[in-house]
Formats: sequence, structure tokens, C-alpha cells
Amino acid sequence: MENKIRYGVSTWLWQSPFTTKSVALFPKIKAMGFDLVEIPVEDPELIDGALVKEALFANGLEAIVCGAFGPTKDFTHEDGAIHENCFRYIEKCFQLCNQWGTNFLAGPMYSAVGKARLVSMEQRKIEWDRAVMNLNKVCTIAKNYGLSIAIEPLNRFESDLVNTSEDVMRLINDINQSNAKVMLDGFHMTIEEINIKEAIKKVGDKLIHVQVSENHRGVPGTGLTPWPDFKMGLSDINYQGAIVIESFTPEIKELAAAVCIWKKLATNQDEFASEGLQFLKKLFNT
Repeated sequence: MENKIRYGVSTWLWQSPFTTKSVALFPKIKAMGFDLVEIPVEDPELIDGALVKEALFANGLEAIVCGAFGPTKDFTHEDGAIHENCFRYIEKCFQLCNQWGTNFLAGPMYSAVGKARLVSMEQRKIEWDRAVMNLNKVCTIAKNYGLSIAIEPLNRFESDLVNTSEDVMRLINDINQSNAKVMLDGFHMTIEEINIKEAIKKVGDKLIHVQVSENHRGVPGTGLTPWPDFKMGLSDINYQGAIVIESFTPEIKELAAAVCIWKKLATNQDEFASEGLQFLKKLFNT
């Protein structure tokens, strides 16, 4: 796996939301040694795709596009108008993917992040079926753009629908479209999976994107994540995508509250990124 893995970092580590002005982060990200930048698109209207494309090229960075799904973008909602809003948003994200030369949109696009409730099995099935129906349509739209989607399981505190690799594979099988793929996030996996290596093998060649931080959302290598298992799992499936550090800054109060970060996870966010990258390169390149 020595030279196949590329490394990236989410701009959420420093800022929220991403705007055209956020390209000011790119020179720093490149200088740290990252190959790519993950751009979370909270509001497409805040982003001039052409200017971001220029900045990516100028800094020699690739882009990954990640969607952000809140209560107004929820495919499990009973209100079809909310589904339509989500379709419009996703299509704008697809357009940015094409503009920036990335071949998939990633994220937990089946439901709203934070929708975690105790509901009946009947209600759960209704919402599951809505997610399947709508994501099937999303995959059809994505094919028109030459794209795939990478669906991310979330931990039980952030979703009551898709928590594990087994859950996401069931969803993908139900969607039954060739461009429905998987993204795994090590933070959620340390909460939900019984065995990280086996969880990675369960999704196999459907895995096209990986995010990491620590089990406590901090710098990779400073917590309880079973990194050797993580490495073996990716090696077993011959994973050749990117590994992206995703965490958040406590300085952005609204975002920090949403992800329950109440304290600093590193001396500063630059140190978080650079130390995390050094750890990952040492782990995966040896």
C-alpha cells in the first residue's frame, strides 16, 4: 500500500462554513504535506467554484467534496418539499464535483445529522424506505454527472438509521445502483463497530473514501483507535483512495456545539493537522 494512499484534511478543522475566501487555507495545507483538501459544502451559494478551482490548481491540491445534511435536507422526512430541497442541494454539490475534478460526493446523505430517536419498527421501515427511494434517485442523477456517492455511517448519537458497515451495506444493496459506494469514518467506527478490520472488509471494494480522527475526535495516534487493525483492513481490500483527517475547531461555536466539542483537542489546529499527518504517513507508508 506504500504509494497508493493519498492524504487530505477537511477545512472543518479550521473553519465553518467553507466560503470562497477559505482558499486562503490552501497554501498552508499544501505546505504541511497534504495531497488534497476535503471541502464540506454547507451552502453552495457561498462558494465561487471557478475561483476555488483556480486556487486548487495554484496550490497543487486535489479536492474531495463532502455534503452537510441538516433538518432542511432530510430524505427520511415525511414532507416531500424537504426531499426536493435536498435534491437541489445535492445537484449543486455534483456540479462542484465536476468543476473540481472529483468523482464522488461523500456524506451521510440518507437523513439529517442528529436525527436520533427511539421510534417504532414500523416508522423505522417507513424512513428506511424513503431513504432508499430518494438515494436511488440521487444515484441516477449522479450518473448524469459521471459521479458516484459515498455514503457514510454515523454513530448512534448522530443517526438512528445507519451506524455500522453492515447497515450501510444493507442500504447500498437496497438502493441497488452501481454508483452507490461507501465512506467510513474511524471516529464513528470506534463507537459502533465490534472489529474495525472486519468492518472494513465487510464493505470491501465499495469503500472509496476514508476519514479519520481519534476516538475522542483528537489527533490521530493519541487515543484508543486500533490503528494496526485499521491498516490491515485497508490493506486486505487493497484500498487506494484517500485518507482524510476530519475534526472540528472549538473556535466556531455553532459547529463545536453540533459535534459536542467542548475543549481544545490540540494546542492549535495547525498542530492537529501536521501531527496527525505525520502519524498517518508513518503508519500507512511502512
